[in-house]
Amino acid sequence: MQTRHFSSDLPLNGGTIPTGRENIMTIKLPRIINDYVDASNAHDVKSVVACFADNALVHDEGKDFRGKKVIEDWITRTIEKYKFQFKPVTFGEDNAEVVVAIEVSGTFDGSPITLDYHFTIEGDKIGSLTID
Repeated sequence: MQTRHFSSDLPLNGGTIPTGRENIMTIKLPRIINDYVDASNAHDVKSVVACFADNALVHDEGKDFRGKKVIEDWITRTIEKYKFQFKPVTFGEDNAEVVVAIEVSGTFDGSPITLDYHFTIEGDKIGSLTID
């Protein structure tokens, strides 16, 4: 993953990221991705789903989830199964994608782990998300 400053016309929001030390690191994520991270950390299913376009596609754990109702079912099961929390670490662009490295902690073996979240953004919504 190539990390560089985000340079599109997408609105940015700052996310404050505790680093476990006295210093606080702030990265500026595109607003819709920041909203997705905040809603995910709050385990607010309705707000997570609101971040996605109507026909959005999520690819996670080898499976595809398309459309808001299916994404709602996916995020509900994922919250119940893993009780996760996100800490964005870095982000950059890779062609048409915004790639955010996120430290994910929760109730799973090996926690915490850092995963790459590949977002495409359509207008002001997430058009697709691939987690690997």
